[in-house]
Amino acid sequence: MIEGIIWALMAGLMLGLYALPEKYTKDFAFENTWGLYFAINTFLIPNIAAFGLIDNFNDVLSAIPAGILTGMFISSFLWGIGVMMWGKAINHIGLSLGFSLFIGTIILVGSLIPFVVDGLPESSVLMMILAGISVVLVGVLFNGRAGILRQREEGEEGTKKGSMTTGIFIAVIGGLLATGFSYANTVGLPVIKDAVVANNNPAWMSAIAVMYVIYMSGGIAIALYFGWQLSAKGLWSKFQTPSFGRNTLLTSIMGIFNFAASATFAYAAYRLGNTGGTVGYAIFNTVSVAVAIVSGLVTKEWVSASTKAKGSLYFGLASMIVGIVIVAMGNSL
Repeated sequence: MIEGIIWALMAGLMLGLYALPEKYTKDFAFENTWGLYFAINTFLIPNIAAFGLIDNFNDVLSAIPAGILTGMFISSFLWGIGVMMWGKAINHIGLSLGFSLFIGTIILVGSLIPFVVDGLPESSVLMMILAGISVVLVGVLFNGRAGILRQREEGEEGTKKGSMTTGIFIAVIGGLLATGFSYANTVGLPVIKDAVVANNNPAWMSAIAVMYVIYMSGGIAIALYFGWQLSAKGLWSKFQTPSFGRNTLLTSIMGIFNFAASATFAYAAYRLGNTGGTVGYAIFNTVSVAVAIVSGLVTKEWVSASTKAKGSLYFGLASMIVGIVIVAMGNSL
């Protein structure tokens, strides 16, 4: 159990840090940076990892029952749409509120999906895990409040377009769709593990195999979106810059960290046992948010924020940490 929690913590750490290189790209618009990142992250890296590390990977894929593979494809495609909707929500309601609603929905719903698929654990375990998730959600809400206070103090707004109601709706629906990631991992990991082991590979490689299916499927939705955005805004020419090599390296680092984080989460869920999907998912997402907050503090994003905003941020961060400790304790019962 302890080993699984450590792996989940490491996965969250990597996910919380993966976007840092984006700050150092040059001559790219948002769509160029993230379009290139997603192309590398969802298509290039999964193929290199899966076909480079897993023996007989084509046989592994063909061994997955058609019904499960179809379910994984659909839910992963919805995950890709959900990620894109989060970006649109930020345009309406700003980063802080959009991030809080999106991640809060993911943690709440995504952590419960394994219970729906695999069944409920003992009541004492269930109550402890749900209590921990509730404390985490309180922390997410306070982090959102802190961000909103900082935006008001610094005169920042999401955009003049659209309404608050529309933005909240998009963020919540996007979060719901993004939980397709949890569903795909929950239904796919057991059968993929069997296929991986049957082809003389160590069991841990099943984490890479399941993420291959998720990322490739979700990547289709993401590629369609960014292809449309780059064309609509006439941004394809921005790839012709002397900084292209530098930007490709930075976005590749982002892609490696992100894919490794997801594969590490899948392995953590496997090591955590029957409640691994729920516990691992909660720890994974909570730690990633906490790390992103701490990195923001280290890079002085909050240096000019008021005492009230910082107090809300610190309380939210503390609540999230307490929450994942409770979740971990519930898994150990």
